[in-house]
Amino acid sequence: MFDLDFSAVHPLTAYGWDDGFAECFTPFAGPGMVPGRIVRVDRGRVDAVVADGGGVRTVLADTALVATSDPMRVPCTGDWAVVDLENGLTGDHLDGVVRALLPRRTAFLRSASSKRSEGQILAANVDHAVIAVSLADELDLGRIERFVSLAWEGGAQPLVVLTKADLAGEPDVAAHLVADAESAAPGVQVLAVSSATGDGIEVLSAVLAGGTSVLLGQSGAGKSTLANALLGEEVQLVQAIRDRDGKGRHTTTTRDLRVLPGGGVLIDTPGLRGVGMWDAGTGLARTFSDVESLAEGCRFHDCAHEAEPGCAVQEAVGSGELPARRLESYRKLLRENQRIVAKTDARLRAEIRRDWKQKQALGRHMMERKRGSQR
Repeated sequence: MFDLDFSAVHPLTAYGWDDGFAECFTPFAGPGMVPGRIVRVDRGRVDAVVADGGGVRTVLADTALVATSDPMRVPCTGDWAVVDLENGLTGDHLDGVVRALLPRRTAFLRSASSKRSEGQILAANVDHAVIAVSLADELDLGRIERFVSLAWEGGAQPLVVLTKADLAGEPDVAAHLVADAESAAPGVQVLAVSSATGDGIEVLSAVLAGGTSVLLGQSGAGKSTLANALLGEEVQLVQAIRDRDGKGRHTTTTRDLRVLPGGGVLIDTPGLRGVGMWDAGTGLARTFSDVESLAEGCRFHDCAHEAEPGCAVQEAVGSGELPARRLESYRKLLRENQRIVAKTDARLRAEIRRDWKQKQALGRHMMERKRGSQR
């Protein structure tokens, strides 16, 4: 039986295990049941790290028992799972089965890439969302605002990392770019780093120590190189940027969780070509706190900040206090978020109607069977 004595340092502590997760696991305790952190997901199976004596080992477990059609509830890298190593069918080189997932504390979500109104979870139980943005390209402040909003919404602390700082030119150029990024992410730490020279890597490692971090960014942002620098070894394949168009190749194809040498764990993700908003109203309000604060001074509470009289936001744009670009980005992301929320609400209403009709049909069937048995 799994030992539930957590008075000593638990072997999974390095992976983020603590008293809170231990308490959530208690109802599942039993012969063969152990907690494990999912470090990789692949086609209905997961690699999970579990305690093994005073150390840890990685097991391969089937997820059929927790399979669901809801993409928001599928097992994800970073989840804590109840892994059964003794009961049920394993076979085919499997070590066990996942019986349940422990409640998530945080999650990084985005709108699914398909046209369906569904969300997609990229990482679970993360403390920091590390948003990698390459300084080899023109700084895309709108993309930063999008990532930061989703990070806030999911409960993670966003951290903007400007990679390839050695390609930015003079130090004062990099400093200006950091300031620009800070203006797009109020209250968020922005670091300029170079994996090639090592500048900023030590500071970043110190920030990430002791927690779970997910590394996010588009292809070519230097994520794999940054992951290698943080992990201190060539664990991710690094490929060159395409010469013709400057776009990156996908060098990471799965979301993998690894222990950082300075403490904490890092989840690396494939390059994201598109990151759609997903019910991120609270995150948007926090990312655009300057716009929201100005809006409190508008004459009308439902001011659209366009041509209404007494609009404090437009006055700030006119005076230069608020960049016009930032207001336009706020409007764009807000509209996108409202559309996905409306689509999701419509889908939920359709599901409720379908379930209601199914229950009605079942009720009629049961009544007919009852009448037939009474004849």
